[in-house]
Amino acid sequence: MTAKRAMTAKRAMTAKRSFDLAGGLLLLLVLAPLIAGTALSVSLGGSGAVLRRRTVAGLKGRPFTMLTFRTRSPLAALPLLLHVVTGRMSLVGPCPLTPSHRECAGEGRRRLSVRPGLTGPWQISGRSDLPWEERELLDLHYVDHHWLGMDLLILARTLPAVRRRRAARFA
Repeated sequence: MTAKRAMTAKRAMTAKRSFDLAGGLLLLLVLAPLIAGTALSVSLGGSGAVLRRRTVAGLKGRPFTMLTFRTRSPLAALPLLLHVVTGRMSLVGPCPLTPSHRECAGEGRRRLSVRPGLTGPWQISGRSDLPWEERELLDLHYVDHHWLGMDLLILARTLPAVRRRRAARFA
């Protein structure tokens, strides 16, 4: 890689991290009442912890404990905003995987060159309805070709995709 390409890549990553930090903080602020309400609802809804913990591989394969609410709704992902703000995750990136997952080894290690995302191509393209191989290809394509414009497009398409799946479940 030439020095010029390395500098361009570094600027792009700095812009992405700045966007993640600003977007994550704004979303945490705006969604604070919903986050508090969801936490209260989960705690009143049963015994046990409010948060579910899962170890996933972060940037460069460093493991971290990912927190989600103990609910099956899309609101479960709200605590992930804390990981975006602290730099463990990105608003947009590859699907978070456990460190022992086969895609965190061999050719799939490329996915560890970026932070896992709260959303990504896998989210807007069918999520759990996709065969694993297709999800894997979407993630690797994102890793190799991502840029801020792609992130904005994915973010704009995420909420409608989640709404469509939620509406389909209740139809």
